[in-house]
Amino acid sequence: MFTTLQQRFAAWALRRQRYDHGAILLTQRSIYIIPTRQGVMLVLVLILMLLGDINYNLSLGYVLTFLLAMMAVMSMLHAFRNLAHLEIRPGRADAVFCGETAHFLLHFRNGGKLPRYQLCLRESEGDGIPSREKLSREIRTGNFIGKIAALRLWRRGSEPRIVCFDLPAQQDSVVAFPITAVKRGWLETGRLTLHTEFPLGLFYSWSYLHFDTRCLVYPKPLSDAPLPFGNSPGGTGKRNINGDDDFTGLRTYVAGDALPRISWKAYARERGLQVKQFATPVGEELWLDFADTPDRSGEEKLSRMARWVLDAEEQGLRYGLRLPGGELPPDNGKAQRDECLRRIALFNLP
Repeated sequence: MFTTLQQRFAAWALRRQRYDHGAILLTQRSIYIIPTRQGVMLVLVLILMLLGDINYNLSLGYVLTFLLAMMAVMSMLHAFRNLAHLEIRPGRADAVFCGETAHFLLHFRNGGKLPRYQLCLRESEGDGIPSREKLSREIRTGNFIGKIAALRLWRRGSEPRIVCFDLPAQQDSVVAFPITAVKRGWLETGRLTLHTEFPLGLFYSWSYLHFDTRCLVYPKPLSDAPLPFGNSPGGTGKRNINGDDDFTGLRTYVAGDALPRISWKAYARERGLQVKQFATPVGEELWLDFADTPDRSGEEKLSRMARWVLDAEEQGLRYGLRLPGGELPPDNGKAQRDECLRRIALFNLP
């Protein structure tokens, strides 16, 4: 019954709040507070104490009873003030591979003169946490990589992650919230709950955070997947080595480097002595084709292609990508690698 009421209240709060765009400021409209189990027990004890005071006409008993009651009221006020007027805005989350942990950055600003203690951030129950039914389905029908990630969550009991922290007065702080990536595609933070029981644990004060932020999850690469050499048109290709043709970046100056290679613009910007680097394309040009993968499962094919992309980039090859419905021309570099992995991660996803 309590779980049903909690889910109904969360659904009502979600309809009321929707998505948070940009920075938000926590006010009395978005902060909720209820007594904890200890708080309820204290109320019952105070009622019994008050009945005893009335029955035996204990003056000092009245003083103690109302003193404890006032302490409880002040505790409720401090629990609310611990969250009130916090400014929160979402940050970025770098792409990860399936089975890894994505870290969503949240920027907190405490503009008040009082520090905030014992703040906790967690995944809201029933939102953002895979249910045991979903994990069981992933274990039965997913590929090998997805089964391993889902099995880890199953053993963990699908418990929500909790990150606890303090916020100094009049300072900005960054909190990284971890979420395990179970499957490729877009991973959303879902609805997060920021809560506190400060100072005495008598009241539970919380607010929902529902930012429209997401992180891209790549398929987990296979551990061993040799590159499919020899499939480039005409049998020719290019590998980048040190040369004089294409500018590739800057590096720190080493004694003996030629003076014409020094980047004087960087030196004028007080970046120190840096030397221009160039490369000459030679060697192999590679096409990574979905049709060349020997695996039966579509997810295993994508995991193999992710390994191909990483190995081709590490070896300095110029490589292109062919997927059903489109292709990416050969190139190399971080931008090429990220675009290939992005297309592989989002393949056949809505």
